[in-house]
Amino acid sequence: MVGEEQELYAGRWVARLRGRIVAQGGTPEQARRAAQSRYKENPEITFMPTTFPLTFSPLVDSVRGALPRGISVYLIGGAVRDALLGRPTHDLDFAVERDAIRLARKVADDLGADFYPLDPERDTGRVLVGNPDGSRTMLDFAVFRGADLEADIRGRDFTLNAIAYDLNDNTLHDPLGGAMDLKEKRLKACSPTAFSDDPVRILRGVRLAAQFGFHILPEARQAMKAAVGRLDTISAERLRDEFFRILGGPQPAACLRALDLLGALGKVLPELPALKGVEQIPPHVHDVWDHTLAVVSHLDGILAALRPEYDPDSASDLLNGLLVMRIGRYRSQIGAALATEFVPDRTLRSLLFLGTLYHDVAKPQSKKADETGQIHFWEHDQRGAEVVADRARRLALSKDEIDRLETLVRNHMRIHFHTDRLAREAKPPTRRAIYRFFRDTGSAGVDLCLLGLADLRATYEQTLPQETWASALDVVRMLLEAWFERREEQVAPPVLLDGNDLMHELSLKPGPLIGKLLEAIREAQAVGSVSDRDQALVYIRDWMKANT
Repeated sequence: MVGEEQELYAGRWVARLRGRIVAQGGTPEQARRAAQSRYKENPEITFMPTTFPLTFSPLVDSVRGALPRGISVYLIGGAVRDALLGRPTHDLDFAVERDAIRLARKVADDLGADFYPLDPERDTGRVLVGNPDGSRTMLDFAVFRGADLEADIRGRDFTLNAIAYDLNDNTLHDPLGGAMDLKEKRLKACSPTAFSDDPVRILRGVRLAAQFGFHILPEARQAMKAAVGRLDTISAERLRDEFFRILGGPQPAACLRALDLLGALGKVLPELPALKGVEQIPPHVHDVWDHTLAVVSHLDGILAALRPEYDPDSASDLLNGLLVMRIGRYRSQIGAALATEFVPDRTLRSLLFLGTLYHDVAKPQSKKADETGQIHFWEHDQRGAEVVADRARRLALSKDEIDRLETLVRNHMRIHFHTDRLAREAKPPTRRAIYRFFRDTGSAGVDLCLLGLADLRATYEQTLPQETWASALDVVRMLLEAWFERREEQVAPPVLLDGNDLMHELSLKPGPLIGKLLEAIREAQAVGSVSDRDQALVYIRDWMKANT
């Protein structure tokens, strides 16, 4: 009987009368109220441990050891959720009744960690603990947002994030039934006003549903739709940060479609709704909007097939199987490149997905019919680069991120040009073409290879000829080989002459010509025409005779 009770009430508080369980709840108060609604006697309230031990970061024990006596501290939010799901977690959020900043400073002192007051007005402090790999774990300490712990919990976003763990006695406080929602895989808001109180939760809800494979309850979806109009009141920075988490998470295409159905996507990226219904000619099988989502989906699949911890199941279809065979040897380099951050917490992977969303953004205004009625989208890549740069500035992205997005959109047709030339004329990219590709795109050239492959698959879908796909893979393989294996030879040759050398040897004055001459030498090195200083001088003298 004891074992049955343990399993039935695991993680809950129970009320006992004369040794018999008469009521239960998510908190001691809930269990007591439930019992007293039926019995006049005062019940014994105890916590029933979970059926498996909750595993937290070792930092939780460190915090526990640093706590002054008599202080109740609760771990709350994602760390508790992840422990119940048996998943690893990173940052930790703690809730206390009072003096959160003072407590955070003491924990930082005890751990030898960095500290700063995150929000003095709301008594919130942050501790930054360094990890052996150079990363840092954030420990946030905040006072209750409300009169007590339960009020704090009820003011949070979703029930799966509204479970508290008491560091003093290892009990759970779950007044909203978040643990059961986790078990049933349902996403439920903590209150009817959760989304109107903070509309960013609309984006977060979509992300969490994709991340955990949860179903958004109908009442939550209705509340999301009702609060969409309030997204206009949210700062661009908050929208950007939550949206980047979506782009960096699982199933970005499904998330984008869900946001669109909710009416929220156009609030974040207003240029995208205009893509709907813009028809394209064969070999395209989608309009521009559905094509864009398909590119995002195929890009996600390609990256899954190329991730460093390669899973054969993710390359189960024939085309991705060929992809892994041709360029799979670069999976570690690609993974490292996409994990790079220009700005903390915003990876190049997320930026690549944003560029993908905007690669055809200028097609609606670029659509033209020639004298035969044939549809063209001339210069949509150049115009699109301007559009994405403007949106990036409005999202307060860094200059490096803006430049990267411009480069992606402006150059996204180049892979298709080389693929078509190889497929139709059996002409692979020359060393000069490879050099110029990376001269114009830099490290974003790797991203463009991946975008180009995803774009090709979304263009044809099931009608994609295997020969065309093979040509695209050959083009990408040659480009990646140049970047990762032959960079000094084909992409960034060593300096043979600098500007001062040219001015001295050729009796030139400073000016734009010097830059042109240096570029001509670099290109000659890349194509194999020049290999040493003397050859460079001979070459540049001949070049000047022919070009001046």
